[in-house]
Order: sequence, then structure tokens, then C-alpha cells
Amino acid sequence: MLKKPQTLIALAAIMLVLVLYAANSQFNPESAGHTVTNKTQEPISLEKIEKSKTDSSKLQADNSQKQNVTAADLATTPNSNETQTSFTTVSDKRPTKMPKDIRINSLDELMALFDSLNYNTKSWQEGNREVPRLTFESVSERWQKTSNEIPVQQKKMVFFRLLAPLILVANENILLERKLITEAPLNDAVLQKIAHKYKITKDDNTALTEEQRQALLEEVDIMPPSLVLAQAAEESGWATSRFTVEGNAFFGQWDFSGKGMIPKQQRKELGNYGLARFDTPLASVEGYMLNLNTNNAYKKLRELRAKLRTQNKPITGMELAGTLDKYSERGQAYIDGIRQMISYNKLDQVDEAYLSDAAPLHLIPRPD
Repeated sequence: MLKKPQTLIALAAIMLVLVLYAANSQFNPESAGHTVTNKTQEPISLEKIEKSKTDSSKLQADNSQKQNVTAADLATTPNSNETQTSFTTVSDKRPTKMPKDIRINSLDELMALFDSLNYNTKSWQEGNREVPRLTFESVSERWQKTSNEIPVQQKKMVFFRLLAPLILVANENILLERKLITEAPLNDAVLQKIAHKYKITKDDNTALTEEQRQALLEEVDIMPPSLVLAQAAEESGWATSRFTVEGNAFFGQWDFSGKGMIPKQQRKELGNYGLARFDTPLASVEGYMLNLNTNNAYKKLRELRAKLRTQNKPITGMELAGTLDKYSERGQAYIDGIRQMISYNKLDQVDEAYLSDAAPLHLIPRPD
């Protein structure tokens, strides 16, 4: 048995060990006001980064701390009054390999593929919002010629199911950009390129200010799938328009470079314009999102979206559609039509959708 002096020494040693252990396990450099240094960059103050996070990307900052987020973690709680989970983070288990080619020879084969992926009406009605990673190169002329022979509901279903994965992939890429924007040093080369892409800076080799970082976060953000689907259906005529078939133009974006597709009734007073071409449907979706995220005509949309995100409220297509008075000459009538499209087709449910972690598939239709 230890004598009293020895007992006191032993207790003191134990207390010292416990204090050191607690300090090591609970130390938080952000709360302590420390500076983190990147090996290849200048030190960056965590207080400044934290300030930019709390303004319009608090949810994403919180979710970025999670480890090993999977697709299942992106599911939004039914009837939630908070920002959709899949609008704040991405899965850490998302696939990185190239898509596997799948040949589709008929509509029946496409429907069978949807069934095999549990991507069908029954699954959706049961509340499953997981969407497979499907891509395709273009809309075939056969679809343009024969889609009127397909039952209307099936035609709509095929359109929505093929376009939804592209929208979610585009949003996923935007969320990855947002993550880099919140975390990267102000003189990070990739951050500077993103700022130039979104027209925050005049070149891509100038360090940003904290104010520019915050402004960039308002520009670089997702679009609700319900809004994108409704506008794509409206502008492309359910993927049957000449511009969609010839140039993957799903959203009627204008091109003044002289390389666009010329409409039959071009309005000369607007100049030498055409409809923008895109290499793939995914590129068309990404071009549309970049347009809404940078064009001054849609500043109201970006401001409303930032406000909803700051308040941790759902970012819905029905809500943002009200800011699109300048997307079409029809003004309010266009807004009403898009909202009716969302409501009638229950597209608001797609705002809860998220991408699967399963391997991506690239659909190849039989030649026309």
C-alpha cells in the first residue's frame, strides 16, 4: 500500500495525464482562433473563412465535417421544412470510374432497365428518391418522329427519368465547387478559375478577397430539379424540337457568336443570334445552370436562393420560378406555365431526389 506522499504524487501524475488527454482530444483550432497553413499557400485565417460560411453556406459547412457520407445519407426527411439534404452535400462514396456502356434497342428495353435499377413508378410512389447515374449522348431523330405515338404519361416519364440524373450530376459538381470555395485559400489557383468562370473576377490569376468569396458563393449554387425539368420540357417540346435533336439545346439559350442554330423566323432587331449548341445533354444542363448563375437577368433568382439557404428553408422550383420574368417575353404568363408544369406533374417530389452511389451507365440507342 502506498504511503501518503507517494499517494499524492501518484494522484498528481494521473491528473496530469487526464488533463493532457482532454486537451488533445478536445482541441479545436477553429474555436481557438488559430491559423491553418497550407503547405503550398499563404496562411489563411479560419475566422474569415468561418464568417463566409455562416452567411450563405452554413448547412454545407456543417455537412462537410461528416465523414463517409453515402447516398442514403442524402435522403431528405419527408415533409421537411429545411433545405434539402442533397442540396448541401455530396456522397463520399460516389463512383469515380467511367460509365459502363449499355445498348438500348427499344423503349421496352429502356423500361426494363429502369425496373432493374428500381427506378420506376412503384418505387417512386413508395418514397424512394434515389436516382441512378444515367447519361446519354443525344436525342435521336427516331424519338422526334415517333414520340407522339407513345402514351402521353409514358412519354413524360421517359423524358423526366432520363433528364433527372443529368440535373443531379450538374448540381453535384456545383456543390463540389462550393466546397472548394468555402475551404480553399484565397490565392488557390482552382478557386481563381472558378471565380473567373462565374464572372466575379476579370481574370483567373488574381487572389480573391473575402467579399469576393462571399459573392461567389451566391453565384455558385444548385438549381432545383423541378424547375430544370419543367423548363427543359417547355423549351424543348419534350425533346422533340429541331434544336434539341440537332444541337442538344434543351433550354432555348441564345448564342450571338455566329455559331448558333438559326431559327426559321429570326428577329433581325436582336442581331445575329442563334440557338446555342452543346456537345451533350449534360453540357446543355450545365450551360443552362451557368447562365442562371451568372446572367444579370436572373439576379433575383440568386438572391432568393441565397436567402432561402441562409434561413435553412427548402429551395424549390415552385419558389424560384417566380423570379424568371425575364427568361421569356411572356413574362408572368411564362412563370405561371412553369409553375403549372411543376404542379401538374408533381415535379416538386424530384427536389428531394439524390444520386445513387452505384456505377454510372451510359445509354447507347440503336442507330436511327
